[in-house]
Amino acid sequence: MSDANSTPSSLVQSHDEVLVFPKGGNPSLTSNKWQVWNGSQDEGGLPALDLVSHGVLVPLVWWIEHHHEMDVIAKAKNGQIGVWFAADDDILKHAELIEAGKQYWPLVAAYFPLFRDGRSFSTAALLRERLGWTKEIRMIGDVLIDQLLQGARVGFDSFALRNDQDLGVALKQFDLYSVTTQNSWRDKRTLLDQTQ
Repeated sequence: MSDANSTPSSLVQSHDEVLVFPKGGNPSLTSNKWQVWNGSQDEGGLPALDLVSHGVLVPLVWWIEHHHEMDVIAKAKNGQIGVWFAADDDILKHAELIEAGKQYWPLVAAYFPLFRDGRSFSTAALLRERLGWTKEIRMIGDVLIDQLLQGARVGFDSFALRNDQDLGVALKQFDLYSVTTQNSWRDKRTLLDQTQ
């Protein structure tokens, strides 16, 4: 995939690598196999993205409008389409659609428009806790190293960091603290006798 600085305008962002941190596993870097499309230029359906070697993450609003189309269904059944949620998407309102999407989407993503906009943390938590999403949830958008620990605790297990972030430093963020005071999607809070 090309460098993010040459990202086509119809792509939200483009990455060669993403950081993955599966529940019960260790953080690592892996080749990115997903393009994040913004849903524009859709007169002919999905854009001519490289769907052979990459899947495409489409906006929820686009999926709602196009998910009955034959070519979209075919690509979805082939595991080539996932969905990303905007920060203001009401995912509980679309719980039925997301439930149906579990059979198609290999992953979903939640978009952070700005570092200081944390609404998508709630999206991940709702997906895990209320909607029973068990596959990958990717953090996309203005994703900085500072957000990784919080994201990993609420339900994210994949991170497409902003392209000026140091991936080597990012990998080390998950080992910063050995004690947690609250339960999270990953584990329960640390018991006192385990710290002694």
